[in-house]
Amino acid sequence: MKTIDARGLACPEPVILTRQAMMSGEAAYEVIVDNNTSKENVTRYAQHQGYKVAVTEQDGEFTLSLSK
Repeated sequence: MKTIDARGLACPEPVILTRQAMMSGEAAYEVIVDNNTSKENVTRYAQHQGYKVAVTEQDGEFTLSLSK
């Protein structure tokens, strides 16, 4: 599982990093973001690409687990 740490980045950067990581063709990714807008945008993008998204929140940071 590839981890993308997008904390401190404003959209669209987290989505771009996620898209670039998905080019490797892996079945699962973990994306870490620290704002609600990035969480929503990465979730929407991943679902559009056919991934299931599970979100957990801890101390204001969101971990998105993406899996096919």
